[in-house]
Amino acid sequence: MSAGGGNQMISVVPDELKFQFELEKQSFCDLKVVNNTEHHVAFKVKTTSPKKYFVRPNTGVIQAWDSCVIRVTLQAQREYPPDMQCKDKFLLQSTTVPPNTDVDDPRKILALEECKLRVVYMTPGLAQGNSEDEALRSSMHGLDTNSNQAFQRLKDERDAAVRQTQHLQQELDILKRRRFRKGDPGFSFTFAIFVGLIGLMVGFLLNLSLSSPSTE
Repeated sequence: MSAGGGNQMISVVPDELKFQFELEKQSFCDLKVVNNTEHHVAFKVKTTSPKKYFVRPNTGVIQAWDSCVIRVTLQAQREYPPDMQCKDKFLLQSTTVPPNTDVDDPRKILALEECKLRVVYMTPGLAQGNSEDEALRSSMHGLDTNSNQAFQRLKDERDAAVRQTQHLQQELDILKRRRFRKGDPGFSFTFAIFVGLIGLMVGFLLNLSLSSPSTE
C-alpha cells in the first residue's frame, strides 16, 4: 500500500522522499505520519539501503488521532548515482497496539498495514534555477505594474491640464468680449496674466506628451 489513499490506519506526507543531492554533504527529508484511528498505532521504518540513511525515530507509537515527524537523513555520498536516479525504497509498517507497548522489541510490531515510499534525488542547481525563474517572473510583473501605474498617472495629469487650459481659454474669451464692450483700465494687466497662464499650461501639456510612454 502506498502513501495517501482512503481508510488507512496512517497517512504519510509527503508521499515520497526528496533529497537535495550534493557530494560530501548530508541531506534530510521529514515525513509526517498521522494516526487516523482511535487506537494507539505502532510503526517501524525499513529501507533497502540501511547504510545510506539515518532514520529517527525508526520505531514509535502514535496516540489516537495524533501524529509524529520522522526525519530521514541521507548520509554524505562520494559519487553521483547514474543519471541521478535512485532505486532505494522505504517501507513504513504499522499496527494497532495497546497503550504502553514496548516498540523496542520488533517482534511486538506485526504489520497490519504497509506504506511504500520511493526516493527522489534533486540537484541544488535545478532547485536554484526554479527559484530564480520565479523571482524573475515576480520582478517582471512588478515592473509591468509600476509602468502601468506611472502611465495612468501621467494620463490623469494631462487630462486635468487640458481641462484647466480649456477653462482659461473660456475666461480669456470673456475678457476679450468685455474689452470691446467697454474700456477697462485693468484689462491689459489681467489679460497679460491669463496669456501667461495659458502659455504655461501649453508648455506643461507638451512636456507631458513627450514624457508619456508609447502605447504602441
